[in-house]
Amino acid sequence: MADSALKAQLRSDMTASMKAGDKDRTGTLRLLMAAVMAEEKAGDTAVELDDAGVQAVLKRQLKQRSESIEAFKAGGRDEQAAAEEAEALIIAEYLPAAMSDEELQAKVTSALAEGGFTEMSQMGQAMKAVMAAVGGDADGKKVSAMVRGALS
Repeated sequence: MADSALKAQLRSDMTASMKAGDKDRTGTLRLLMAAVMAEEKAGDTAVELDDAGVQAVLKRQLKQRSESIEAFKAGGRDEQAAAEEAEALIIAEYLPAAMSDEELQAKVTSALAEGGFTEMSQMGQAMKAVMAAVGGDADGKKVSAMVRGALS
């Protein structure tokens, strides 16, 4: 089975960054390729990830970086936070652009109206409906905050 286009792009960019001597970019791309390969080999049988699967791995890696940045900043470790931010920027290059706040708010509003969700007691059902409408294009924390604000 052939590589997904995104995986091939990661591999190609990693080779180019090695040739250019860009150690930081090469290191980040190696970590991403390792995460993709680990995901492919996880479970009972090895699978070849498609672009959506590779994007899911990259989104998880980006989320890990975001959490690390917060933790490092809270701990006063600005140098490590800056390194994580640099890695996050590289990862973000391979992901589709995140939905704007306006677009997200519009989707939240329409999903809540469609489902008839108006009370905080319906938060779980509302989140399920909104996340289905949004897909994987928005951060769950941001969506939760918007849904909570709309229901309260």
